[in-house]
Amino acid sequence: MKARMKINVPVSYFKEDKSFVAYTPALDLSSAGKTLKEAEKNIAEAVSIFMEEILIHGTVDEVLSSLGWKKISKTSQWMPPIFVSHGMLPVTV
Repeated sequence: MKARMKINVPVSYFKEDKSFVAYTPALDLSSAGKTLKEAEKNIAEAVSIFMEEILIHGTVDEVLSSLGWKKISKTSQWMPPIFVSHGMLPVTV
């Protein structure tokens, strides 16, 4: 039987030229598509592949902990880091 886990990951979407980019800082993964819907589908596939690989290799605890995720006590569920803000920061270089 295949191990299953359900997670929720925060995703930010950006428009770059004629493409849409989907990025999840919780897993440091990104993907893109010609449309927003395609970018959403592609990031879901990337997250699924990433999670399947860490499940197969038995490194879920190690990998998610290193990315700042917290294991919910007495369950096998994980909570991603909580993002509190998104904005523009002016920087002088």
